[in-house]
Amino acid sequence: MPKNKFQEVIFTIMMVFVMVYAMICYNISLNMGGMSNEVFLAAFHELIIMGPIAFILDFFLVGPIAKKKAFMIVNPQKDNPFMIVLAISVLSIIGMCPLMSLAATLLFKDAGNQIIAVWFQTTVFNFPMAFFWQLCFAGPIVRKVFGVIFREEQKEEVAFD
Repeated sequence: MPKNKFQEVIFTIMMVFVMVYAMICYNISLNMGGMSNEVFLAAFHELIIMGPIAFILDFFLVGPIAKKKAFMIVNPQKDNPFMIVLAISVLSIIGMCPLMSLAATLLFKDAGNQIIAVWFQTTVFNFPMAFFWQLCFAGPIVRKVFGVIFREEQKEEVAFD
């Protein structure tokens, strides 16, 4: 887990890329009626727009709120680290999914006067995918890669404690 602001920024960028790219692929494939190779390329075009939106929302709004609420549920001094990660992840999904679905609805869906209905439908379709992708794939992969990247710094910190 990140130990300072620089690491938080890097971790958030990594998580945003993995989550947002996968969710864009998912939504494009839903719109096209199935998955195809062109989905992967098309997703990069939306990633340029949705990535910064997700970073700003996660880093400045949802992330801090999710951590604050998570620490009301779990105790970092007593609880298993897995439970802490799980609490923060679930609360992040609960906050990010509706907000990112709203952004996608406004930017990429021709909702017209049905904006609330389209947003709700988009959120309902996205939530299960976001939930399982985050908990089963994105979260573990990003934490593993992040741990490898910052392993030396963390070992040095332990040596000086």
